[in-house]
Amino acid sequence: MALNFRQIEAFRAVIISGTASRAAELMGVTQPAVSRLIGELEAAVGFPLFDRVKGRLVPTPEADIFYRDVETSFRGLDRLRSSAARIRDFGSGHIRVASLAAAGSTIVPRAVRRFKESFPSAIITLSIMTSASVRNHVVDGEYDLGLAADEVDLSGVEHQVFGSFPALCAIPPGHPLAAKKIIGPADFDGVDYVALSPEDRARLKFDALCREVGARPNLVIETPFAITACALSLEGVGVGIVNPLSIDGFSERGLVFRPFEPAVYFKSYLLFRPDMQKARLVRAFVAALFEVRNTRHRVAVA
Repeated sequence: MALNFRQIEAFRAVIISGTASRAAELMGVTQPAVSRLIGELEAAVGFPLFDRVKGRLVPTPEADIFYRDVETSFRGLDRLRSSAARIRDFGSGHIRVASLAAAGSTIVPRAVRRFKESFPSAIITLSIMTSASVRNHVVDGEYDLGLAADEVDLSGVEHQVFGSFPALCAIPPGHPLAAKKIIGPADFDGVDYVALSPEDRARLKFDALCREVGARPNLVIETPFAITACALSLEGVGVGIVNPLSIDGFSERGLVFRPFEPAVYFKSYLLFRPDMQKARLVRAFVAALFEVRNTRHRVAVA
């Protein structure tokens, strides 16, 4: 005999209530119906679940073990009910977002706050990773939305441009370049340089501009994360070319920022699972991202 949910429900009701009559009340059925369901369940599992003692059903040791798994299953059902309610109310109850580090500590958290104002019951999973990992996880369906830099392979993934942000020079406090209003590639000749990863397109453009004017920066360290480049520059390791999305809080700690000309841009893309771009929560979160991008204050660099 095969197991069915009604049998399991009767078993759980008896365990919780202590008697078949109370279990029947919980289930809205008769006591004989509960007894029949318990008998069918015992036949299906192949071992007794209750000892009949003076008209009472006393769980066997096997029943106690079985009940632990039953409770786990019912907790899973409760989660499914909650998920269904969130989907009914919001189009989806859970949104998974992956972001490059530059935006993951500034724009994305602010977008989360805005998003939660409209969807307080929605659950967000936010992971910070390299742009290549963002792309791969979105393509594999593990994340609904990704924010990645433009060096990623965009084939096979739904995408749209999120923004193009002009690079800033991150200059240690007291450094000679801090006296200049605008920094050019020639200013980097012989200067200790905190570089982004070799595959970063802004880094590639910066390197090309330096070669054009014969400037040779003194490469000290490479890092894939602009926020780390800011931290290194703050410690006096060198001058960096950084994404302006990653600079929040560093000016207050003494790091100096100056425009770099000719402009070098950090371009970023929103990446979508093919089946998720039109989901209500995804669209709402994207709208929050653009609102933050459009209203984000400009850091004073003068």
